[in-house]
Amino acid sequence: MARPRKPLLSRDRIVEAAGALVDGEGLAAVSTRRLAAELGVSGPSLYNHFRNKDEILDAVADAVSVQVDLSMFDTGDNRDWRTALHDWAVSYRAALTEHPNIVPVLAHGPGRRPAGLRVADAVFGAMVRAGWPPAQATHIGALMRYFITGSALGSFAQGFVDDESAYDPADYPHLGQAHLLAEHRQKVDEGAFETGLRALVDGLALQYEQLAPNGRTQQRGAGGQA
Repeated sequence: MARPRKPLLSRDRIVEAAGALVDGEGLAAVSTRRLAAELGVSGPSLYNHFRNKDEILDAVADAVSVQVDLSMFDTGDNRDWRTALHDWAVSYRAALTEHPNIVPVLAHGPGRRPAGLRVADAVFGAMVRAGWPPAQATHIGALMRYFITGSALGSFAQGFVDDESAYDPADYPHLGQAHLLAEHRQKVDEGAFETGLRALVDGLALQYEQLAPNGRTQQRGAGGQA
């Protein structure tokens, strides 16, 4: 009988294997030698698809960016820019929290990654269509990236140990319930993100209202609706 053929090596297979390593063991686990072993191929064969490890990690990061919903920025969508920005941020964070180990790569910005650039283009374009001057639309994109990637880099709640004795009331009179935070990690972290996100969007809304009408590029919502 003919021996079963191994699946042909492809960019997608490499990215999938690298993504699994990053998710399971972190960025340091990824090397061309380790990936070749995981895929059952020789190391040099990877270089037919990627020049180096950094390109592989960029592709893994872009595979996460693809998961971010951008439909709220479509010109046919009737959400205003505030709602669109909020809904996009929630989707973006959800994608990152599924793959927290790749966040440091994403935090450096899109570089040449196609999906990352599409995200940046969609946000900037929607803010300009909504009436923000281009410079301020750029600031909004940067601000949101700082906030979203920062929130996905770690858990506030998990940063507190669940040992009640660690919080002696003589030293920490206001941390009597801190040992319970880790137990409610998801609720605390999601609540903190939502609180911060609403504060950011509300603050931007105040700035938007202070813009002189002739200082806005257009008087439209994020999806281009009047």
